[in-house]
Amino acid sequence: MSLNLTDQHSSFSEAGLRRIRDVLARHVESGKIPGLVALFSRGDETHVEVVGTMCHDGGAPMRRDTIFRMASTSKPVTMAAAMVLLDECRLRLDDLVEPWLPELADRQVLRRIDGPLDDIVPARRPITVRDVLTSTFGLGMDMTSLGTPIMNAVFEQGLTPNLPEPMPGPDEWMRRLGTLPLMHQPGERWQYQISSDLLGVLVARVTGQSFETFLRERIFDPLGMRDTGFHVPTDKIDRLPPLYTPDPQTGEFFVWDKAAGGRHSAPPAFQDGGGGLVSTVDDYHAYFRMLLHHGMHGSERILSRPAVQLMTTNHLTPEQNATRSAMARDNVHISFGQGQHGGWGLGMAVRTYRGDYAPVGQFGWDGGSGTSTYADPHNQLTGILLTQVGMSTPDSARVIHDFWTTLYQAIDD
Repeated sequence: MSLNLTDQHSSFSEAGLRRIRDVLARHVESGKIPGLVALFSRGDETHVEVVGTMCHDGGAPMRRDTIFRMASTSKPVTMAAAMVLLDECRLRLDDLVEPWLPELADRQVLRRIDGPLDDIVPARRPITVRDVLTSTFGLGMDMTSLGTPIMNAVFEQGLTPNLPEPMPGPDEWMRRLGTLPLMHQPGERWQYQISSDLLGVLVARVTGQSFETFLRERIFDPLGMRDTGFHVPTDKIDRLPPLYTPDPQTGEFFVWDKAAGGRHSAPPAFQDGGGGLVSTVDDYHAYFRMLLHHGMHGSERILSRPAVQLMTTNHLTPEQNATRSAMARDNVHISFGQGQHGGWGLGMAVRTYRGDYAPVGQFGWDGGSGTSTYADPHNQLTGILLTQVGMSTPDSARVIHDFWTTLYQAIDD
């Protein structure tokens, strides 16, 4: 199904739009992707493609308002909560985090990343808000260090999502985090994931509200993001498909998370800013268009223009970027080539070189549940592609690549 919400001269070519439709349909017809919803827009023109079914064995069709697990595409959205606090001077970039996160005072740092947990030196300086927002506070998911004592401890303590056990509540999570040494000195190295989870605890402690309540009041409700949150209420659960992680060897579909009774069917103990949101294409479209409009939603200001500029500017040094590029490039079995954009802003990738069809300045991120959300200021383009197939195989990553390749071809100026 395709919807074009405008009758004026299109900013996309007819041939290009057909190719997008054909390529998305081909992925679904292959049997590798049960269904998907894609939305893309320029200016006032919005197109939506809805293909396939909620379940891999057929049944209910995908709908425009299908709710998806956003996984790591949560990161660019949850960062907005911190930007509100910066705008209101309730946080400053170079404030120490200790007043709110005393568990992170007096850090010790591993002498070497693969060393024993007691081979440590004192941190050269305390952790700042900037370190947390730029994912450089010293701890993270380092796919190049799997099997080291520190990575084993991160998993054993339940500090990351996607483990069989759910993450503990924020205070217990902080207590456990505080028992570990840092992997790197504060501000030294970019590292994935844990900063985004820490952000939610920081926002909650600064505001005295739960992370979700603050996001809802300041971001979701003003933008009309009615279906975005950390769980799916019972009256909407029929709009949530199962999440599949196909077997890497056989391609057989396994249900990693069911809808009713699954991980998102009740409010979680930990509101995970790094990967916990559920949402729809229209909700995410409202958010990314707000960023393209420099923080404005209609006549209402959500974030200041400089806050959006700060989020969408690269913050990494060449050395830090080398780490990030290595994670994407050398762990292709994990990323399937995703994440090779150059820079990192606050909570999202920022493209600093032209490595594919997208221009420099494009910003956004991808999710391990088969989701992709980016905006491009140069073309005033927003694109969102949501599937229910996790990246245990390259299949959902390939749909994402093909979506962006065909979308950029379709631009007709």
